[in-house]
Amino acid sequence: MTIRTEVQVRPGTEADLEALTDLYNHFIRETAITFDTDPFTPEQRRPWLVSHPEDGPHRLLVAQDAETGGILGYATSSAFRPKAAYATSVEATVYCAPGAGGRGIGTLLYKALFEALADEDVHRAYAGITMPNEASVRLHTRFGFEPVGVYGEVGRKFGEYHDVAWFEKKL
Repeated sequence: MTIRTEVQVRPGTEADLEALTDLYNHFIRETAITFDTDPFTPEQRRPWLVSHPEDGPHRLLVAQDAETGGILGYATSSAFRPKAAYATSVEATVYCAPGAGGRGIGTLLYKALFEALADEDVHRAYAGITMPNEASVRLHTRFGFEPVGVYGEVGRKFGEYHDVAWFEKKL
């Protein structure tokens, strides 16, 4: 029997900083999904958190287990590039906590994120996916992302080179 828990999707807050940092650090230490190589302290991660206010095109949404209060994942829309002409493009990212994959958490997060962005001046969303990552490719394709190219062996982590496939979503 599968036990289902209620999941609340809400904006990320300062109170989430430690849990979000721990979640991201797991991916730094254990995977090539992110090309960060050194874990962060919550204080080092604070600028990232505050760059995602509750409104505007750059959002941070968290999925929280309503029963335990634990963070099950998060999604962001961040600045795609720093130059002004890129302002209507965002980079979308979703991370699910270890053990929370395959439960629809990423789907809930992206649904809420793209609903929030619908009223913003955002024209395109981009996602870079370290390959191979079939679950992420399926999630992004389900949300209308289309492949636009691959950066071959663009990053080296754990002594191996990794490709990053880039996907684009028209908003």
